Amino acid sequence: MTLDREQVVAEAVALLDADGLDGVTTRRLATRLGVQSPSLYWHVPNKAALVTAIADAILADLVRELSPPTPDEAWPDWLTGLARGLRRALLAHPDGARVVSAAQLSASMNAVSELAMSALVAAGVPLRQARVITLATERFTVGYVLEEQAPRPDETALRGWDLAEFTAAHPTLIAGITDYFQDGRTPDDLFDDCLHVVIAGAAATT
Repeated sequence: MTLDREQVVAEAVALLDADGLDGVTTRRLATRLGVQSPSLYWHVPNKAALVTAIADAILADLVRELSPPTPDEAWPDWLTGLARGLRRALLAHPDGARVVSAAQLSASMNAVSELAMSALVAAGVPLRQARVITLATERFTVGYVLEEQAPRPDETALRGWDLAEFTAAHPTLIAGITDYFQDGRTPDDLFDDCLHVVIAGAAATT
C-alpha cells in the first residue's frame, strides 16, 4: 500500500476522534492504515511530529477562513471572533486543546499568531503589546478548552463527596455559579465573558 502524508494525517485525526490523544500511537495508526510502523516514519518521524501534524490539520479550516479586520472593524471585536473560532476548532475534536498545546512549531498556530499580530499592529497597537495581547488571547483560549475537555470526576473521585458539605464550605462559589447560569446563560456565554475580561483589559493598556 502506497501512503502519502495527507492520508497518514487524515487517519491520525480519525484515530484522535475515536480514542482521544492517549489512543494515538504510531502502532495503532499503522494498524488502521494496514501497514507496518516503519512505513509511517517517511511521513511522521516520531510521535511529536505526528501530534504537530494533527494540530495543523485540526486548525487548517480556521486558518483558511481567517481574514484581516475590515476597515470599520475594531481590533478587539475582530480578536474576539478569532478566539471564538479557535475554541470551536479545538472543541471539534477530543483533546483538541491538548494536541495544540503539545504541538511543536505548528504551522497553523503560527499562521494564526502572525495574522493576529499583524492585524493589531496595522490597527496601531505597538509591536511588543501586539505580541503580548496575541499570546494572552491564544493561551487563555487553549487553556479554557483544556479545562472544558478535561475528564469529569469519576465514581472514585466522587465517593464520599457530599454536595451539602461542599456548599457549606464554599457558599460564595456555589452562589456565583448558581447566579451566573440561572438566567439561561451557557458555557459559550461564560467563555465570551471571560474572554472579554482578557481583551478589554488588553485594549485599556494600548
